Amino acid sequence: MTDPNAIQPSELDQLPDRDPEETAEWQASLDAVTKAAGPHRAAYLMRRTLERAEGAGIALPKLLETDYVNSIPTSAEPAVPGDEAMEQRITAWNRWNAAAMVTRGSKYGVGGHIATFASAAWLYETGFNHFFKGKEADGSGDQLYIQGHASPGIYARAFLDGRLNEEQLDNFRREAGGNGLPSYPHPRRLPWLWEFPTVSMGLGPLSAIYQARFNRYLTNRNIKDTSASHVWAFLGDGEMDEPESTAALALAAREELDNLTFVINCNLQRLDGPVRANFKIVQELEAQFRGAGWNVVKTLWGTAWDELFQLDTTGALVRRLRQVPDAQIQTYQTRDAAYIRQDFFGGDPALVEMAKLLSDDKILECFHLSRGGHESRKVFAAYKAAVEHKGAPTVILAQTVKGHTLGEGFASKNANHQMKKLSVDEFKNMRDLLELPIKDSDFVDGVVPYGHPGADSPEVRYLQERRAALGGPAPARRVHPVAPLPAPADKAFASFDKGSGSQNVATTMAFVRLVKDLVRDKETGKRWVPIVPDEARTFGMESLFPSLGIYSPKGQTYEPVDRDQLMYYKEAKNGQILNEGITEAGSMADFIAASTSYATHGEAMIPFYIFYSMFGWQRTADQMWQLGDQLGRGFLVGATAGRTTLTGEGLQHADGHSPVIAATNPAALSYDPAFAYEVATIVKEGLRRMYGEAAPGEDQNVFYYLTVYNEPMPQPAKPSVQGIDEGIVKGLYRFNTAESAGITPPANAPRIQLLGSGTAIHWALKAQALLAEEWGVAADVWSATSWSELRRDALEADEALLRGEERVPFVRQALQGADGPVLAVSDYMRQVPDQIAQWVEQDWSSLGADGFGLSDTREAARRHFGVDAESIVVAALAQLAGRGEVQATAVKEAREKYGL
Repeated sequence: MTDPNAIQPSELDQLPDRDPEETAEWQASLDAVTKAAGPHRAAYLMRRTLERAEGAGIALPKLLETDYVNSIPTSAEPAVPGDEAMEQRITAWNRWNAAAMVTRGSKYGVGGHIATFASAAWLYETGFNHFFKGKEADGSGDQLYIQGHASPGIYARAFLDGRLNEEQLDNFRREAGGNGLPSYPHPRRLPWLWEFPTVSMGLGPLSAIYQARFNRYLTNRNIKDTSASHVWAFLGDGEMDEPESTAALALAAREELDNLTFVINCNLQRLDGPVRANFKIVQELEAQFRGAGWNVVKTLWGTAWDELFQLDTTGALVRRLRQVPDAQIQTYQTRDAAYIRQDFFGGDPALVEMAKLLSDDKILECFHLSRGGHESRKVFAAYKAAVEHKGAPTVILAQTVKGHTLGEGFASKNANHQMKKLSVDEFKNMRDLLELPIKDSDFVDGVVPYGHPGADSPEVRYLQERRAALGGPAPARRVHPVAPLPAPADKAFASFDKGSGSQNVATTMAFVRLVKDLVRDKETGKRWVPIVPDEARTFGMESLFPSLGIYSPKGQTYEPVDRDQLMYYKEAKNGQILNEGITEAGSMADFIAASTSYATHGEAMIPFYIFYSMFGWQRTADQMWQLGDQLGRGFLVGATAGRTTLTGEGLQHADGHSPVIAATNPAALSYDPAFAYEVATIVKEGLRRMYGEAAPGEDQNVFYYLTVYNEPMPQPAKPSVQGIDEGIVKGLYRFNTAESAGITPPANAPRIQLLGSGTAIHWALKAQALLAEEWGVAADVWSATSWSELRRDALEADEALLRGEERVPFVRQALQGADGPVLAVSDYMRQVPDQIAQWVEQDWSSLGADGFGLSDTREAARRHFGVDAESIVVAALAQLAGRGEVQATAVKEAREKYGL
């Protein structure tokens, strides 16, 4: 009996029902179908109705999950142009050589992965034969993000194409000799082949989205027409667990990036076992991507399944496929027909009857071999649908078998990711399966041979003709010969040399002001790409909004609330600023795309990405290694830097270590400038080195990391000191002496050298005055603009010495003859200045902000960490007392005087 107090369905909807009778008729129809044909038929009709509504543009929530079948039915598949038999032979050679290369390398213990490419071979080959545009086509060609573990297959294809030789294949993962191949796609290691690093996992999909987005940015800003370029990202289904893999799906859909296709190789396995043992990863990904607004194409089953689907008149087969968890699908791959008959077909009378019509061979063909990702016809249909779809990015979910064609010892086995070689017998079985003309006698001393049909063979000619038609070899990286960017006028930099007088200016503001001047440059101004993660106002950049505009492919479809203000929030289709919202990872992906545009598109862009320094290297250091691998150029700016300058923000905002992490990256040139003129000098040098005329032997493929501070201080004029620019760039120069600071120390006064970086220089200058006025000690103050560049130079000097070359480190040259001990101080942990300690000839000591940060005033925080001026004085006196140059009692007296 119906509860009269129960809430009726119509009461749950705030929209009034204008025709309850019609609604009741629809509901009654659904009830009748359910009763007469069962709930499965009713569900089928509902899904088709929703699909029809979606296709008609009716505003309904999208259907997030479809049946576990191919999106494109066999009857709708287009014919594959070209010679499918020839492409089959080419793929067979590539499968063989990929496996042979890894197996031959296993004797050196260098590792390698066989099973991934074995499952994904047709996903790549179909693209190379029919879709992927090369660099010699119009525009920039396509951008290919190759799954890292599939690299042996890409090398194998380059070998067949004549771009690699046997010696190089034999040096897979052995690069020290200079003729090797890197393990994964590493542009820095193989810059003519690889464009994009895709290991660490997760960074490839994130970068691909922002690359597609940056392509549109270049077009909308009239820098270059990239409309012919398509971004392809090849991913593993296990890789999609990485947060970065799905972090920007909504962005891609929101900006309608139909120049982007994800191809997810759903072999249902990750490194240790099934991706979703008790669930279905394809269905999960489909719902996730559909929910984000992507076009989803599923390519799951091969043509052998067509007969089974035709026999499925009741929908029992489709229901069973939806029920079986992924781990059981993997189990079927390794079991005989009897097991499959019992476990898969045995639980449903309709399926039992269907199985009676199937031979054992047919069942094994379907469950062991026939997957959509293993057939060029299926893959071609999916790719064609992707490139023709407009208004949204596409994800292709292609089901494959990990270890396909490698034999029963590999296919779908949980351990196959760690299996590095095949036996000779396994290779012979593989040869027979692939029908390759390799003789038993070719296996000399048990070593598997490479296979090649010949440089003038039909296979190689076909491969090269297809690539020529598509615009040349792929993947390929090209650095087009372009003229160096002209240097901006000196006026923009020189304006900082005179200082700020009595006005307090933070180095963050100095940098922003410099950029404001540089983006006005007629020659290079349009090439600056300001990137900020929703903190532009924090860094004083809101004045750039109306002049440069914030990039939006939609322009500005609303009237901003602050339109009547001078610095209103202006979005524009040709906007220059990339304001990404609260995503450091997305901002870094922007930076990588912009910083490598000189190679990807032949257009040099000058990105600067400004961020809370704590949320740069600590949060996205993996992407900064990716940036170095991809040979990116530009300026990373860690603002609100230091452990004590960001008051009140607490432990996780107080950066005491970003220069330490930055120092670990060989491509990063890390600077901690103290004054505005230092910022200008470093940026000027960075523009010359990365974008101008490089010196002989100078690596242009570097990026700069500058720490700047939110502490307004008077900015001094640039001292008239010989070699000051060299000192700023190399990392150290003497800012003043006690005498040049206007201090008159007593005759024969003890002397100490104070080295400071960033905001710490101001504490050192105050300590210089206290030491002279209250303790009779003369102190010289040095600005250490880059501890890590000093260390890098010293390491290079050590290496030169091992080669028999005499070279004195710059830090030793700079401090040569300086009297007294050295005391270094920064707003970072002591490890930062201690980088150079071993190359300093004088007695060395340092102060730093070690430990966790805390919320308090700047003064209290500096006293807590022992880096304020008074702490410097006590430390200096202690150093001098240890040398017998001041009385030991002075140290105790100073501690008491300053309340330390």
